[in-house]
Amino acid sequence: MRWSEVCRQYPDQIVLVEALETTSRNNIRTVEEMSILSNFDDDIVAWQEYKKIHKSNPDKELYILHTSKEKAEVIEQFFVGIRGRQ
Repeated sequence: MRWSEVCRQYPDQIVLVEALETTSRNNIRTVEEMSILSNFDDDIVAWQEYKKIHKSNPDKELYILHTSKEKAEVIEQFFVGIRGRQ
């Protein structure tokens, strides 16, 4: 699904998406094609769902986005450092 379709189908809502096709340029990641996993009115509930899905499927590229935004974009931040044992 394209972002314009998502915005039409879920106006003024928070959506949890799985990125199916993305591009990156100048540290901006644009989600071109996506699958809607859930929609929410509350960002805390969205984050809880994100964490649950990410924990069981860490290879999925997931994003929480608000449909009021013009584009499905996120700033890329690369992890630098050492992760401790969990």
